[in-house]
This record gives sequence, C-alpha cells and structure tokens, in this order.
Amino acid sequence: MKILVIVAHPNLGQSRVNQRWVTELHKHAGQVTVHELYAAYPNKTIDIAREQNLIAEHDRLVLQFPLQWYGTPSLLKQWLDEVFTTTWLFGPGGRKVAGKELVLAISIGGARETYQAGGLIGYTISELTRPLQAFANQVSMIMLPYFKFYGAIQATDEQIEMSTQPFIRHILDPELDPRIARKRMFEEMQQKISMAQK
Repeated sequence: MKILVIVAHPNLGQSRVNQRWVTELHKHAGQVTVHELYAAYPNKTIDIAREQNLIAEHDRLVLQFPLQWYGTPSLLKQWLDEVFTTTWLFGPGGRKVAGKELVLAISIGGARETYQAGGLIGYTISELTRPLQAFANQVSMIMLPYFKFYGAIQATDEQIEMSTQPFIRHILDPELDPRIARKRMFEEMQQKISMAQK
C-alpha cells in the first residue's frame, strides 16, 4: 500500500507534535510519501495537476494538520477546493479517488475532555470534522478512523514522543479499515470451525 501524507501545518518548523511525526514518517520513505503543503506552496499557488497525480499514485491519503478554530488550516481547505475538481472526480475517466482510503491525523491544542458534550467546546472531533466526512462520502473515498493527539499545547516532550509510535502504527496499519479486520476474523473463525468438524 502506498500512503500519501499531506502535512498542512502553517508553522511546521515551530511545531513540536507535527514536526516530530514528520521526522518519524520520513523513516518509512519506501511506503510513505510526505508532502508538506506550506513548504511546497509558500505563495499559496497550488499546482493542481501535480497534486492530482500525487493522489492518483497512492492508495491511502492522510491529512495531517493541527486543529485551527475547529477546522483545517486555510491552505489545506484551499488544497481540497482546488485539487478535487468536479471534472477530475466525475468527468470522462473520472472516479479518480473512488475506493481510496482517507485518514485524518489531527493535533489538538485543548484537552480531550473539552471536546465532548458538556465540555468547554461541547463538540467531539468527529462532529467538528463532519465536512471532511461528507467530502469523503461524496467522492467515494473510504473514511478510516482518525489519529488524534489532544493537549498539544501543554504536552511534555515525553508525551509527544510517546505519541510517535502509535501514530506511525495507525498510519501504516493495513487493517485500519475495520471491515478488513472483521473479514479476517470471520475467515479465521470459519477455519477453526472447519478444523473442529474434521
């Protein structure tokens, strides 16, 4: 499986969490392509054909970003708007992303308990990212479970380091789609039943 990680952090050099994740991702260069949007497009003029080709060459798309005002950083929103054109998605020879996997890897400044009913924010990350879920549904991508890191602002170096291996495992997990794991478990159960009947 080829994985494209779109890193959309406006200040990646000053980020403790996202920068650490990117460093770790580079160790998996054979399987993972790391594409830093703000470095690639400092003037915010996106090469649409280049981006579409990058996406087409990969099986899983990961959007890695810090939650900013309950949404994505502005360049990631622009990238989604400009790259995923109606013609490319649905025109002649379309369906370019149908069946590809989509994963969100989000660093969140606030604590987990603020992102729930009754919390300071009052909404979960799943609720705040519904537009991205709707986008995935519209373009026939397979939305997979998110990777979330809460408390990024006050996290210790140790906490950030402890997030790194779970982050990498999540991004690389071939069974991140729960349907795959369910199918494998069902097949294993069928084998055990067959062997028990012999």
